[in-house]
Amino acid sequence: MKIKLIGFVIFALFFNFLNAQEKIALENTTQIGIYEHLDTLMSNDIYLVDMDSNKVQLTSLIDKPTVFCFIYYNCPGLCSPLLGGVADVINKADLTLGEDYQVITISMNPDDYPSLGMKKKDNYVKSFTKEVNDDAWIWLTGDSLNIARASDNLGFKFKREGKDFVHAAAIMVTSPEGKVTRYLHGTYFLPFDLKMAIVEASQGISGPTINKVLEFCFSYDPQGKKYVFNITKISGSIIMALALLLFLVLAFKKKKPKSEQ
Repeated sequence: MKIKLIGFVIFALFFNFLNAQEKIALENTTQIGIYEHLDTLMSNDIYLVDMDSNKVQLTSLIDKPTVFCFIYYNCPGLCSPLLGGVADVINKADLTLGEDYQVITISMNPDDYPSLGMKKKDNYVKSFTKEVNDDAWIWLTGDSLNIARASDNLGFKFKREGKDFVHAAAIMVTSPEGKVTRYLHGTYFLPFDLKMAIVEASQGISGPTINKVLEFCFSYDPQGKKYVFNITKISGSIIMALALLLFLVLAFKKKKPKSEQ
């Protein structure tokens, strides 16, 4: 009877722990992620800085289907795979960068500066195995206000934590008129998916994303009040699992019969 009671308590604690962790994760990632703003027009009030340190109106750059991505230059997580995925699909797609479409990369970090972006861009351009008009891959920085305007316009929600940023990975596509038409999530993109997104954008056709599985750069640690690799949740799960294992051992262990007098 005591063993059953102990088992019930362990199970109750285990499920309560998982529910609490899920609730915390949901509460703290509600405003972080990708929120699709299909058919929304890009605002004329967004001014960013190009790699020549010139202030430019973002909408003035959009004259063809445009792929947007948000990164920051010292990101230790998803930004490098995302940029690698963008470079890879540019290289593989049956499209001509600069003619069929362009790419605009925006740093979410207001402390980033144009020359650092130029160095990073060169590294990815060197990976191309076909001739590409790399001028059509535009890298922009800006102040926090204009970065926020651009990210809000495109539905890209992120949060700063110290020197790092909590964010998801995706690319957003707009029409030549600056209308948001498509979202592709993740860090790897199929050439066919990009081609279809560009063709639809050129016609002003928008459509919802079927696969909305998001990857996040960090997870939230409620103990440390910051987004980190969530060792708290992992260690807690291990402890609860060990407790459950102990219960099973006790429940199935047979008592040795007393020796007859």
